[in-house]
Amino acid sequence: MLSNKILHPLIRQALKEDRAHRDVTTRLTIPARARCTAGIIAKETGIVCGLKAAREAFMLGHEKRLKFSAGVKDGTRCAKGDTIARIRGEARAILVRERVAINFLSLLSGIATMTRSFVDRTRGTRTRIMDTRKTTPALRILEKYAVRTGGGMNHRTALDGAVLIKDNHLRAGKYLVDGRLDEKKFSEMIKRVRRHSDLSVEVEVENMDEFRGVIRCRPDIIMLDNFTVPNLKKAAALRDRHFPRVKLEASGGIRIAQVSRIARTGVDSISVGALTHSPAAFDFSLEIIPE
Repeated sequence: MLSNKILHPLIRQALKEDRAHRDVTTRLTIPARARCTAGIIAKETGIVCGLKAAREAFMLGHEKRLKFSAGVKDGTRCAKGDTIARIRGEARAILVRERVAINFLSLLSGIATMTRSFVDRTRGTRTRIMDTRKTTPALRILEKYAVRTGGGMNHRTALDGAVLIKDNHLRAGKYLVDGRLDEKKFSEMIKRVRRHSDLSVEVEVENMDEFRGVIRCRPDIIMLDNFTVPNLKKAAALRDRHFPRVKLEASGGIRIAQVSRIARTGVDSISVGALTHSPAAFDFSLEIIPE
């Protein structure tokens, strides 16, 4: 669950950005004492996420002026036309915060819905869907929460969460010589990493030659970047025969049409940057309910 310690600074900044306290339209058209009830309506089918963010967007500083009632919980599948929450109280207070609340809800529900669609295509396999660090600046904790709500798993949340040795580390550290892995130097580096850190160690590889060299050093996880499905199968088969404790992660611009085939290759996880960098905003609207 998202804490107020995380949410409140983000909501205050969003309200400041929208200049909610200077909404000239609402101030000039709505009587100060007017009261109403509004519903948040789903305009499509998907997974709801971000109800606490929406609630706090309405309620922060307005606790005595508004009442927010959610009709569902995060993770619930809603259908087009469902009312997922109601807000009652001062009409001005509702209208000036409507957009900020819906924006949080739409973003997080979009991520959760997209994640669930990927997860659904791994049914019957052991493969898990994971996110990446390709997140919106300052919103990572919220977006990774949405991935979990949709049934996915979080990769490391920040740079201190795991040792992840990528292609640029291999090149900058000169572990690749003329495009080939210097296995002796690489092995010494892995041992050094193990001595100084108890975090999991993951290494990114870009072809089968690199994979064969890296797996002999037994990292915890190997990231198979932009591997074809046949090569994913070969990598999984080699791992199963000789290095069964090493986990395999498929990555690299993976689209939903590919997920089922990739999951059946035997990899343990599929990382999908699109879950957080390219989700479609879920369509919600706020509508005043006649009383």
